[in-house]
Amino acid sequence: MNENLITNFHTHTMLCHHATGMPAEYVRQAQKDGCCELGFSDHCPYPESNDFFWKDIRMTAAQAPVYIEAVKEAARTVSFPVHTGFECEWDKNYASWYSDVLKDELKTDYLILGSHWVTLGNRHVYCQELDSVSELHTYIDQTIDGMQSGLFSFLAHPDIFMGGWKEWDAEAESCLKAVLEAARDCSLPLEINGLGLIKQKVRSRRGLVRQYPVDEFWKLVAQSSVQVICNADAHDPLDVICNARKARDYAARFGITPMESIFQS
Repeated sequence: MNENLITNFHTHTMLCHHATGMPAEYVRQAQKDGCCELGFSDHCPYPESNDFFWKDIRMTAAQAPVYIEAVKEAARTVSFPVHTGFECEWDKNYASWYSDVLKDELKTDYLILGSHWVTLGNRHVYCQELDSVSELHTYIDQTIDGMQSGLFSFLAHPDIFMGGWKEWDAEAESCLKAVLEAARDCSLPLEINGLGLIKQKVRSRRGLVRQYPVDEFWKLVAQSSVQVICNADAHDPLDVICNARKARDYAARFGITPMESIFQS
């Protein structure tokens, strides 16, 4: 592939209520910036009975067909492949929703696992607000369970919880090694997330550090056989390829050669 052409499989639209632009705007900008394959992955809808998992920043189930059609309509305006997808949280109670509704009924091309929340009894806690080692371990176990489900094409921002944990300590290292081992065993790619590269840094005992991606983790990934996908996590059309290039530049720092596509050629 021409090194000046870039793929991206992590793209949000205004339907998730915290991004700007509709699919047509992203496709036009992607074409301008040198895209050769694009995937949309807005936060997925849930049944009305689900009152958590990004309740205020995800589309409704009724909007999902509108989203799918908007992506398909935008795809007809360019010559490169454009795919329909969703970013999903993991809860085994929704496994059939993901497979039967999102994949089979809506004919979605792919799903990605974005592990933002952990279920703690009747509570759902954001991964950057974990209060204890026990909660962190539960979050990692839940993430790995999702990885092992076979429903997802890759794990988005595997180190996102470090935005709250902050320290690269024995717990963070052991937890992310467990994620890395699960990725290897499941043959599931891990994502270098371009949005994390432009997020505000957080203060740690080491000074100001990125929330994610975390250098220490990606050094471990570079020494493994796990595949890596570089994505933008775009929330604005201007970022759709720009952030993906940033992710690729980051991968190059560690000698990581990312996969070009999550779809077989």
